[in-house]
Amino acid sequence: MKIKIAVPSKGRISEPSINILEKAGLGLIDKNNRKLISKTFNEDIEVMFARASDIPEFVNDGVADMGITGVDLIEESESDVSELLDLRFGQTKLVLAAPEESNINSIDDITQDMKVATEFPVLTKKYFDKKGLDLKIVKLSGSTEAAPFIGIADLITDLTSTGTTLKMNHLEIIDVILDSTIKLIANHDSLKTKRGIIEAVSTSIKGVLDADRKKLIMMNVDEDDLKNVKKVMPSMGGLTISEVLSEKKTVAVQAVIDEKEVFELVNDLRNAGARDILVVPIERII
Repeated sequence: MKIKIAVPSKGRISEPSINILEKAGLGLIDKNNRKLISKTFNEDIEVMFARASDIPEFVNDGVADMGITGVDLIEESESDVSELLDLRFGQTKLVLAAPEESNINSIDDITQDMKVATEFPVLTKKYFDKKGLDLKIVKLSGSTEAAPFIGIADLITDLTSTGTTLKMNHLEIIDVILDSTIKLIANHDSLKTKRGIIEAVSTSIKGVLDADRKKLIMMNVDEDDLKNVKKVMPSMGGLTISEVLSEKKTVAVQAVIDEKEVFELVNDLRNAGARDILVVPIERII
C-alpha cells in the first residue's frame, strides 16, 4: 500500500522538511533531479512537491496522504486534517502591526473605518471578529509591509520570526494573532486505510526529533567505581550496564545524554573512575 507525502517545493521550510525525511530513512532516490513526484528509498513511499500553502488542502482532499506545512497555512485554509507531530522548526508568528508613527498602539486604538492588508484574510477576519471589529481586509500576495506607506491600508497582519523585517520597515507589533510551527499532517481517511505505513513514517520522524542534540556515551568502569559513576551520570532512561570479561571485574556502561552535558560530564566521569569513554552521535531514538 503506497502513500504520498506532500513537501514544500521551495521557501524557508523546504530543505528542513527534506532533511528530516532523509534522517528518518526516506531520502529521495534522485535528490538532484527534483520532480513533481519523487521516489524514496522505500518503494511504498513517494514525495510530492507542492506550494506550502496548497499542502493542507491536498492532504484534506486526499491528493496526498501526509504533508509537511505550517500551522498558519492549515488554519488559513480551514483544512480538516490530522496533526501527527510538531516538527520543532519553522517557528513564526502571525502578528498585527501598525506604522511606528501612527497613533495605533493597541487594539483599543483601532476603529471600524480602518483597513488591514494581509496574505491571511481568513485568520485576520477571525481575529477581528473576536475583537468585535469589522475592518475592510485587503488581500495581498506579497510586500505586505509596504501597504500602510502607499496608502493601501492602515494596518497589516504578517508572519514574523524575529520582528526584524517589521522594524526595518518602521512597523510596530500591536498583537500576536497566532503562534505557528511546522507540522506533520495526515488525511483522515488515509489514517484509517493506511494506518500502518503512516504510523511507521510518523514513528521514524519522531525518532529523529527525539534524537536531536542527544549523544550516546559509553565507557568501561571497574565495579568498585560504579557507584561514583552513577552519581554523576544523567540519563534519559537510566543506565545500561553489562559485564565485561576481564581479570578485574569491569562493567560496560552506556546512556543517552543531552549534547550540552558532554563537555563537563566527560571530565566528571574520568574523576569518578570511568575509562575508555566514547561519545557517539544518535540518528534516531524509538
